[in-house]
Amino acid sequence: MSLLTNTALFLVGLVAIVKGADWLTDGAASIAKRFGIPSVVVGLTIVAIGSSAPEFVVSVLSAIQGNADIALGNIVGSNIFNILGIMGITAMVRPIAVQKANVRYDVPFAVLSSIAIAAPALLPNSCGVRGIERDEGILMLCFFAIFLYYTIALAINQKEKAKEEGQQQQGGEPIVLWKAVVGVVVGLAFLLLGGDWLVDGASGLALSMGISQSIVALTIVSIGTSAPELAASVIAAKKGDTGMALGNVVGSVVFNVFYVLGVAAAISPLGMGGITSVDIIVLLVSSILLWVFCAFGKKNYTLTRSEGFVFTILVVAYYVYLVMNEGMK
Repeated sequence: MSLLTNTALFLVGLVAIVKGADWLTDGAASIAKRFGIPSVVVGLTIVAIGSSAPEFVVSVLSAIQGNADIALGNIVGSNIFNILGIMGITAMVRPIAVQKANVRYDVPFAVLSSIAIAAPALLPNSCGVRGIERDEGILMLCFFAIFLYYTIALAINQKEKAKEEGQQQQGGEPIVLWKAVVGVVVGLAFLLLGGDWLVDGASGLALSMGISQSIVALTIVSIGTSAPELAASVIAAKKGDTGMALGNVVGSVVFNVFYVLGVAAAISPLGMGGITSVDIIVLLVSSILLWVFCAFGKKNYTLTRSEGFVFTILVVAYYVYLVMNEGMK
């Protein structure tokens, strides 16, 4: 296919998975409310998983099709963009106030997720191969279950405290049941079709432009699948809800590794392919830097505008490095 056809296929696929994730999340959340499932549980499971649906569909379909570069590169690139790009842009819009619980538990989980990728990716196994094997993918899913249990237990505890203090629980009315079911079915169809189109378009773009699939995954695909998180975080910051912006990014980073990459690796072992040690180290350093900026050297936990600017400069520098390094091959 031509460059124009591959570009159109990629863009149509991207729009389809973003809209599909939106419809699937809204429909599933409404169905859960109809059956009396607490809204806090819905928010931390269905909505959280739904926000990672674009990365999930792209990485899992890529793993099934044997495109390890796109499967692994999508997660590595998405998490780098989530931390440096989204947190950087959001902090420049409005400094991000960080709760003590975020510093003690949530952000360290993001660091742990980066270590979970770095360890198998940088250290060869007994056969001298670097990459994520099936057993390591299953171990990631176990960590995901632990994180989910902790998050839900903490949220339910906070909800009970709010009830004791007489605070009103907010939440919109669920939509009509049949509309919710249609939303789930149509959203799922858009996710599957859109993911297939996006992967095919990305692979075609790489071939037609003479660049590696790993570069396309680390840049175009990862930024595209992170578009919902970027929009949600910036809008939340403009409304003054910077805590939601932080939670959105940290939750997405953890879900992408322990859930999405765990499932993809459990389906098919993921070799490093064109993903280099530099990419993995950038991810690891980014998560550690987020923790340092949030936790140390200040009385109030805050990610400042200047620190957001540093993050933004770093992500731009990383993309410049990728393009220049590709051009030298």
